[in-house]
Amino acid sequence: MTDYTSSFAAVREAGRKLLTIGDEAIQAILLDVASTTEQSVPALLSANASDLQRMSPDDPRYDRLRLTEQRLADIVHDLRAVASLPSPLGRVLRESTLPNGLQITRVSVPFGVIGIIFEARPNVCFDCFSLCLKAGSACILKGGSDARDTCQAIVSLIHEVLRRHGLPEETVLLLTSHEATDQLLTAHAYVDLIIPRGSQRLIDYVRTNARVPVIETGAGVVHAYVDRAADLQMATTIVLNAKTRRVSVCNALDCMLVHSNLLSALPSLCRPLVEKGVVIEADSRAFEALNSLPNIVPATEKSFGTEFLSMRMAVGVVDSLDQALSHIARYGSGHSETIVTEDEDAACRFLHEVDAACVYHNAPTSFTDGAQFGLGAEIGISTQKLHARGPMALEEIVTYKWLIRGEGQIRA
Repeated sequence: MTDYTSSFAAVREAGRKLLTIGDEAIQAILLDVASTTEQSVPALLSANASDLQRMSPDDPRYDRLRLTEQRLADIVHDLRAVASLPSPLGRVLRESTLPNGLQITRVSVPFGVIGIIFEARPNVCFDCFSLCLKAGSACILKGGSDARDTCQAIVSLIHEVLRRHGLPEETVLLLTSHEATDQLLTAHAYVDLIIPRGSQRLIDYVRTNARVPVIETGAGVVHAYVDRAADLQMATTIVLNAKTRRVSVCNALDCMLVHSNLLSALPSLCRPLVEKGVVIEADSRAFEALNSLPNIVPATEKSFGTEFLSMRMAVGVVDSLDQALSHIARYGSGHSETIVTEDEDAACRFLHEVDAACVYHNAPTSFTDGAQFGLGAEIGISTQKLHARGPMALEEIVTYKWLIRGEGQIRA
């Protein structure tokens, strides 16, 4: 078995070196990575094609794995956006002078080394490297075997840029084996934080086996509640976008709840979904209302509370806002939820009472994204409540320390 201790120690040392360079140098590196990526599109697409050949196009992960010229252009845009953001480091978060004259300041500082474990999402290499570097941390990336060739091509590109700027390649380390994952999870002497991105199975594995602190970027079981006071045209557009924009991402819609007063309008709400190829798993009342449409099947016990990541979704009928809130509390994952209504009181209750990282009114959950929130990019969507919640961007991947200046005071 390969021992990765020396590799982790080298990443730790690279993280310390980042403390000695300023934000201008970091900005220059990120802009160089962006330009080099533009020049390397054919090579990156070729590596990605090699990975795609090993996966069935019917696999829900296929879309996440796939890179295109447009997706690479979007990545380049995000790299430049992160480069232009203000540094999150060295910010004075709190300062005071005690009665004894001690000056106390709390300032933002890097974590040091951040490990990110992800599945078939090669764009994560770019996102995590850029954010970690901007936040002054080295990073260790462990991608899924499905994205092996693409991740290696991306990290090789980044290493080329790091060498040009006089930084060690260990500023970003790519791991490729399962045994490396297990060692990463227990490398508490070298790694400050682990962030898993992927399925609930992956997240559960990391949480169970890690000895390094973990921030979960949990699976998304996402709901839209169409209230009795909804604008139906707006609701149709919002639900269609939330479900079909990209079905393989964590902010995609999994379940639409509809007030029973709108049963007669349910076919018109669902028709655009069906025309796009969505299979609807409908509860008994919804199934009866939708029996004139194709692609309608009866819901099962697993229909609600499932993150589909495919062209399937559940539809349920509720008799009140209270029932909708109870359903979401039972089946939601704390990721993103939305209500469509013109009733301001109902909207306020929903926004106040739903326990999720991102709660919407009259907007699709597809906006749950660091770039869409104006954060540049994200490492993931945290569904937990400790330290970070929602899109994890620059401000969420730094910590702080206390600086205390004195003039010889002693404690009585």
